[in-house]
Amino acid sequence: MSAVTPASSSPPAVRPQGCTNFKLRQLVRVVGAHYDAEVGKTGLKTTQYTLLSHITKLGPIRAVELAQQMHMSASTLSRNLRPLIEAGWVEQAPGPDARSWFIQATPEGQAKRSEAQRRWRAAQEALNARLGPERVVALHALIDESLQILDEEGAGHGLE
Repeated sequence: MSAVTPASSSPPAVRPQGCTNFKLRQLVRVVGAHYDAEVGKTGLKTTQYTLLSHITKLGPIRAVELAQQMHMSASTLSRNLRPLIEAGWVEQAPGPDARSWFIQATPEGQAKRSEAQRRWRAAQEALNARLGPERVVALHALIDESLQILDEEGAGHGLE
């Protein structure tokens, strides 16, 4: 009589299928369009609202510090600031030396941010209702955890 080996009771290994980058970009496009449609009613793009919100919260702030806080390059920050400055919502004030500047929201910028914040909140509440609050909380937790792991490993500059 031969010994019979029992079938493995452990589940098969999970193997992700598809490209994570592509899937994330799909999600970002759909969610971004949702927010853009709502925040856009104020004349701001969602990216401009985010920048104006950071400036309102952190300002007056040096450009280099704002770029660090927002995890963007100085050139990207400069390019994104230009329309806000031209609209009169943000201004540059001289810093402690001739080479430094402080960035701050003008009173008009603070009012624009408040208007856009109401539209952003409407977009967020609609997304919460559509996806369900539990799924949104889980998504935020998964994103935060993933960012922390990738940041700890220094993988933000090219995964191999």
